[in-house]
Amino acid sequence: MADKENEQTPLPPQTNPYGRVDEELASVASKELKRKKRMKILLYVAIFAVFQIAVITLFSLTIMKFRTPKFRVRSATFENFDVQPSSFNMRINAQLTVRNANFGHFRYRNTTVDFYYRDIKVGEAFVDRARAKWRSTRRFNVTADLTSTNIGTSNAQFLASDISSGILPLRAQSRMRGRITIMFIMKKNRSPNMNCTMNLAIQSRQLQDLMCR
Repeated sequence: MADKENEQTPLPPQTNPYGRVDEELASVASKELKRKKRMKILLYVAIFAVFQIAVITLFSLTIMKFRTPKFRVRSATFENFDVQPSSFNMRINAQLTVRNANFGHFRYRNTTVDFYYRDIKVGEAFVDRARAKWRSTRRFNVTADLTSTNIGTSNAQFLASDISSGILPLRAQSRMRGRITIMFIMKKNRSPNMNCTMNLAIQSRQLQDLMCR
């Protein structure tokens, strides 16, 4: 009887009172981890989108931008030089340039360059059609016979005065029509203008004050 009394009644299994809290904390941590992963993915997507926009903007402002080429007189020499007190006849050998700053070639048509003395045409030169490569300057030479035949009596006194001073003011003017092609698909017409003023030093037969705009 005493043995029975001494027998202990088995206790029920103990439960962790914090188990549910731990599960909730684990669930919250898992959700927080997923949220951080989503935020990181969104951040990467946003950075990539900004990078793409920057690349496209830079591409459109540089490579895809059409720029009008520059058509200029760079230098000149003279031959068959005959200058009288009230008249002149000579041949000009001028070096011209077409500067193409585009990322595509510029193909231009046949072009005429007119030479003037005080707004009176005194000669012309011809430029054959050709192509200026991308980001390059094409150089070529042209010749023209300049003569005072078309200068009337109303301007004869100005001509005599300029020849007497030793300086003959000249001007080269032209409009070159052509087309720019970028990446073989994008095309646009461009027409650079030439307007170059210069002074011919009669004694040295050299150009001075050459200016193009």
